[in-house]
Amino acid sequence: MGGSISAVYREKLWGTGMDDKENITISLREMEIHTVVVGTGAAGYQAAVRLHQYGEHDLAILSENVSAGTSRNTGSDKQTYYKLSLAGRDADSVGAMAEDLFQGQCVDGDLALCEAALSTKCFYHLVELGVPFPDNEYGEYIGYKTDHDRGRRASSAGPYTSKIMVECLEREAISRQIPILDHMQMVKLLVKDGKVYGVLCLDRGKTTCCEFVIIWCENAILATGGPAVMYHDSVYPASQLGGSGIAFEAGIKGKNLTEWQFGIASLKPRWNVSGTYMQALPRIISTDQQGNDEKQFLLDYFEDPAKMQSQIFLKGYQWPFDSDKVYGGSSIIDLLVYQETVLRNRRVFLDFLHNPGDGMIAFDKLMPEAYEYLSSAGACFGTPIERLDHMNEPAVLFYQEHGVDLRREMLEVAICVQHNNGGLSTDFHWQTNIEGIYAVGEVCGSHGVTRPGGGALNAGQVGALRAAEHIVCGKKDNPKKDPQQKKDREFCRKAAWKHMEQVPMLYDEANIGEMWRKATIRMDRAGGMIRSEESLRQALREVKEELRDFGAAVHISDFRQTGMFFHLYDTLVSQQVYLSAMLDYLQHGGGSRGSALYICPDGEKPGEKMPDLYCCRLDKGKLGGMIQEISLCGRECQVSWRPVRPLPEPDSFFETQWKAFRERKRK
Repeated sequence: MGGSISAVYREKLWGTGMDDKENITISLREMEIHTVVVGTGAAGYQAAVRLHQYGEHDLAILSENVSAGTSRNTGSDKQTYYKLSLAGRDADSVGAMAEDLFQGQCVDGDLALCEAALSTKCFYHLVELGVPFPDNEYGEYIGYKTDHDRGRRASSAGPYTSKIMVECLEREAISRQIPILDHMQMVKLLVKDGKVYGVLCLDRGKTTCCEFVIIWCENAILATGGPAVMYHDSVYPASQLGGSGIAFEAGIKGKNLTEWQFGIASLKPRWNVSGTYMQALPRIISTDQQGNDEKQFLLDYFEDPAKMQSQIFLKGYQWPFDSDKVYGGSSIIDLLVYQETVLRNRRVFLDFLHNPGDGMIAFDKLMPEAYEYLSSAGACFGTPIERLDHMNEPAVLFYQEHGVDLRREMLEVAICVQHNNGGLSTDFHWQTNIEGIYAVGEVCGSHGVTRPGGGALNAGQVGALRAAEHIVCGKKDNPKKDPQQKKDREFCRKAAWKHMEQVPMLYDEANIGEMWRKATIRMDRAGGMIRSEESLRQALREVKEELRDFGAAVHISDFRQTGMFFHLYDTLVSQQVYLSAMLDYLQHGGGSRGSALYICPDGEKPGEKMPDLYCCRLDKGKLGGMIQEISLCGRECQVSWRPVRPLPEPDSFFETQWKAFRERKRK
């Protein structure tokens, strides 16, 4: 690690709102590291490991809590890693996979090509580190078909695939003795003239004062995940906090921020009910808030039980809500669940003890895809829990380990946010528009409107690899510190201190928790699965008002809530930028696409039994070839649109590329 924490640069007693409380001591320390990685998920650890492997040893990983985050604390029935086909006679190629990624709409072709080309390198790296992706007796890594997948590129190490990835990468990072600075909450990126100079952190490990640390650096790799805490109904783990607002305030552009994924998930624990949870054909019922008045509400819409059961089955691998699958497709299930929970204020449960409909399933009357799957699995029998236990016992054990026995009780579900397909805009080295700042993992907006299931895990690994390569190739030997750098650092130091002084005074009672709850519920209603121009405008007005009065409006009762204070600020900034992007998308004539249904009075309804709330128009690829980018300039957002960068067509002649390769390595 390059450098160590210096003596206190400046210390100050910060006044409180009460005479009987101690003042808050605020101190600022400094250290210097060439490259910092912010985040200890799968993408962050991969970036650090690759940096060290390529010769960058002056680095450290920053983490607010190494045990937190989505990679380590989430999964699904069979969490997927998407990569090139590596078994059997499946016809596949880098070009074919890149084309499929590119077809997801609003995807830059150079990123798609990198994610395809490096998918096998990253996959085998994980295998070598100990991730138990299954292969057959001949060494082929077998695959299966996932959503938005034309082949069988998907692989899985089980419901905890990303957790296992994190653990294996973490062991590698520790074995390489890469420093991990825990309890460091990033609160500001120190940027001047389009270049990063450092990262300001709050040391959450301090228990007697508010201590901030400036880490001067040449490069910062953001692996902070998506801004999950913007929403209330969420399948993200509660420990996933993000840091996108900090990036926007630093001048980093957002990209495709309109594109999220929503779907049916359990509330306790937070978990996607995808895969065999739905393919086992559970009964779906609703009750009032007290758990009474049980009703199979899907029967109000589906007159044919076999059709209803077939659509439930399809939700298994068509898990995210997809506006293209509403009319006659499985996403009608999501709308019906939303209608029960949001419009009718009822609770919805998956019941694995009883078959849907009249209690009987005519398996041969299901759609061919469902019947063939269940027949091949030997699961055309019994109750949902018997079928689930037969096809995927670990899926049953997961809930049992988390206090829910599916053999005895029902599972409460709702429509929850699950993943951000948009994020920060980068080039094909995963560098943002700010020199020295890279974005990898979910915080990077590489996906577009739709993506294959498991594409996010691959994108995080590839982005981390690309960022590490670019940093190491561009590293200067013994960079000189000129007088201008001293001036620039002093400018950043003053900006850091100004940011620190936002710490509010202490009050008898804190209101920060209620403010956060109000903000997330508002985002659910305006920027969730169902959106309208009116609701977006209203929510945006409220967010701006809260940001305008933020320092005075937020009350904390203990200085240890300072971290929560900065997280709420980050969340509100993120909400402003995301809501602005959604509103601009509508104003450019955008329609319903991906996991968002934009309602309009003159639109069509998916069915006669659906309320007018669902009147909408499908986008049908109208803006699929365009990228929306957005920047926060002062207190307002500026939006621009550009065509997607096309798929590259590099020279494939070996001698030419061999020469170019040697030249790159000599630099």
